[in-house]
This record gives sequence, structure tokens and C-alpha cells, in this order.
Amino acid sequence: MEQTYSPRQLVRARYAVAAVFCVHGSVAGSFATRVPWIQDHAGLSAGQLGLALAFPAVGASVAMPLAGRISHRFGARTALRWLLASWTLALVLPSFAPNLLTLCAALFVYGATSGMSDVAMNALGVEIENRLSRSIMSGLHGMWSAGALIGSAGGTLAAHLGADARLHHVLAAVALTAAGLIACRWVLDLHSGPAPDEEPPPRFALPPKSAVVIGAIGFCAVFAEGASLDWSAVYLRDVLDTSAGAAAASTTAFALTMAVARFAGDRVVDRFGAVRTVRVGGAGATAGGLLVVLAPHPLVAMAGFGLMGLGIAVVVPLAFAAAARSGPNPSQAIAGVATITYTSGLIAPSAIGALADATSLVASFGLVTALAFGLVLGAGVLRSAGRDGGGQAAGDGPSAAGGPEVSAPGAADRPSAASDRSTAR
Repeated sequence: MEQTYSPRQLVRARYAVAAVFCVHGSVAGSFATRVPWIQDHAGLSAGQLGLALAFPAVGASVAMPLAGRISHRFGARTALRWLLASWTLALVLPSFAPNLLTLCAALFVYGATSGMSDVAMNALGVEIENRLSRSIMSGLHGMWSAGALIGSAGGTLAAHLGADARLHHVLAAVALTAAGLIACRWVLDLHSGPAPDEEPPPRFALPPKSAVVIGAIGFCAVFAEGASLDWSAVYLRDVLDTSAGAAAASTTAFALTMAVARFAGDRVVDRFGAVRTVRVGGAGATAGGLLVVLAPHPLVAMAGFGLMGLGIAVVVPLAFAAAARSGPNPSQAIAGVATITYTSGLIAPSAIGALADATSLVASFGLVTALAFGLVLGAGVLRSAGRDGGGQAAGDGPSAAGGPEVSAPGAADRPSAASDRSTAR
């Protein structure tokens, strides 16, 4: 039976989920800025670090299908509460890893808890959007980016002060776990338990061909995002010989521009359409990549990373939106794009590391720049989203499609609100 909520409850739930997105992003930002410390602590080469950084995406890909069933079994609020807490507490694991093997294991758990909590929070965001009958997902993913900015700013300060990442991450994990548990008190308590004759959500759906084409755009954006988040601090330290604090600040610059672009994304797309927005953004991201590759000074490289963040911020949300409108089964199409984008997140860190070992980090970011230019060339596929691909973003990460399918009265008569997902991720 359909649950009903008052407008006041829905608004409160919207802000609660926004806080959850912010907490989730803060964990990612807190981790990303301390990657150089973790690399040194575990004694890893660039190639070994790249291998280790593939494991969060492996863990997420393996665990994400479980999130829908967990929410189905225990209810959305309870599932989100414990999945989010698992993610925030998993932040402490990588910094305690003394070698490559233990770091890979820690990052697998870190990614698995990230992916499952991401699915749960996006499913709730989609449900609230359905019930409010207006787009909120772009703003929610803006909150994720704001959280990543907060976390990376804290990491930058910790790195500048020379703080041990283990202490930093323990303190951050405690604070973020508490914040997440408080926020979860006001989210919608959907699907409090399965009905006796109710089937659990499917584990996997094959993507339609249309999703593969659209997913290629998301692949380029997620590759650039993953490379920048995981390698920007290492790039400034190793290539441009900056201090640990200045290197960590490059991650903050990237997260800042991503956050600004996501908060403004809906208005820009409504005015100019998805195709034009992605082409201009892709051009900006390409210019940013060139600044990174050719940078004679750390500030130029920081500006390049910031420009890349600005250019790719809304690409994945628009790819989900296009997928949802590309065929008769929006959820299956979104799931297909999600699979492709997570594949990009899986291979990006290790590809950057492997290429850096074989050539240099500069050459690695030459590849990132080439993929950013792919956004300019391929933006036309987003026309399938209607109004030249206009409308609201589908999300900043793949996991919107991975959660339980949710709907509200009348939802079948309009485009799936899942098309308004992140991020991301």
C-alpha cells in the first residue's frame, strides 16, 4: 500500500537526504587528500598504488546489487542508517594498511560500503523527487560535492600540519558517523519490510544497446573524475615537486568546481540544453587537461584540475537522464549506464598508474585530456533525453540505478524520476 506523507514531512526528508549526501561526499574527500600519505605509509610505487585504487570500484561493483535487497528486507531508513555508518567507519581502514595486500583488502571493503550506501541514498532521493513532483537530484549531488569539498579541505589542513592520516581518519570517521546517524532519523521509512508474496529486486539487468552508446559519454567523464580525485595530489607532489599541503589543495580545487557546477547545473541545462552544455563543458575539461599536462607551475596545474571539475560535473547526470528517455524501460537503461560508468571508475586509477609506470604521470593525464575531448565529439547522443537533452540531471554516479525501483502515484505517466539522479561517486 502506498505510504503518504505531508508536505512538511517531505521537505524535512529532502533536507535529511541532502545531509546524507554531504556526509557521503565528506568521506570520499577525506580519503582522497591523504592518498599520498597512504602511498608512502604502505611503501607503494605508482603502479602499485594504481592497482590498489582499483579495489574500491571492485568492491562497489560486487556489493551494489545487495543494497536493493537489504532495503527491501529491512526498510529504507534502517538500511541507509547502517550502510552509511559502515561506509563512514570504513574510512579508517586504508590508512592503517601497512602494505599492498592489506591496502587492497581495505579498499575493497571501503568501496563495497560506499557503493551500497550510495545506492540506498539515491533510491530515497528518487522517491522524494517523485513525491515532490520536482527535480531535486542535481541539488542532492551538489551536496555530495560540497561534502567532498569539506572533507578535502579538512584533509588539506591535516596534510599541511603534517598530521598522521590514521588519527585524522579516526576523528573524521567518528564525526561523520554521528552526523549520518542523526540525519537518517528524518529520511522516509519506505518499504518497512517485504510483503509475503513480494519478490525481491533483481540482482542484474542486461543494458540495452542505447545505454551502451550513452554510457560511453559517462565513461569519459568518470575516467577524468576518478583520475583527478585519486591522482591530482600525487601529480603535484611528484611532477611539480609541491608540498604535501599544496598537493592536497589540488583535490580541493577539483571538488570545489565540481560542487559549484552541480548546484548551477539544472539552470544551465534548462537554458542551453544538454548537448550544448556537455560540448562546452568538454571543451573546458580538455583545456583544463592541457593546463595540467603543460603546467610550468603548481598553480597552473591546480587551475587545470579545477577547470576539469567544472567541465565534467554535469555529464554523468545528463547521461542518466538520456538513458531514462531512450527506451521503454528507463530503469534497465539507467542500470546499463551505471555499469559502464562504474567500469570506468574501476579501470581509471589502475590505468593512470600503469601508464605512469610505463611512461610518466604527464603522459597519463594526456590520456585523460583525450577522453575529455571525447565529450565534445560525443555530446550529440544526449539528444535522446528530449528537449535537446534538456531537463534535469540524472545523477553523479552510477548507483542511482542500482537501488530498489521506487515510484509514486502517477509516476508511470511521466519520465522516471530516476532520470534525475548523481554521482558519484
